[in-house]
Amino acid sequence: MLEGKAMVEDTDMPVKMQLQAMASASQALDLFDVFDCRSIAAHIKKDFDKTHGCGWQCVVGSNFGCFFTHSKGSFIYFKLETLNFLIFKGAASSSSP
Repeated sequence: MLEGKAMVEDTDMPVKMQLQAMASASQALDLFDVFDCRSIAAHIKKDFDKTHGCGWQCVVGSNFGCFFTHSKGSFIYFKLETLNFLIFKGAASSSSP
């Protein structure tokens, strides 16, 4: 397990949920090749959907940009190994573009 080596860049998640995110990412890296980012992300998303209800999103990769609205207390962005992990629960935007 590699969760102790994860570097949290930004989060508003409770600590217990942060630990689950890093443990789930570590487990996914044990199960899938580091280049199979889609399977890694799917594993983490399914874990969070099962534990915390539907609506979770997960992005995994070494280089990506994003812009999203998330539910309060459901966002984490961290690095583990050579990959970046973004996990959040989506929310409807309250403002118009």
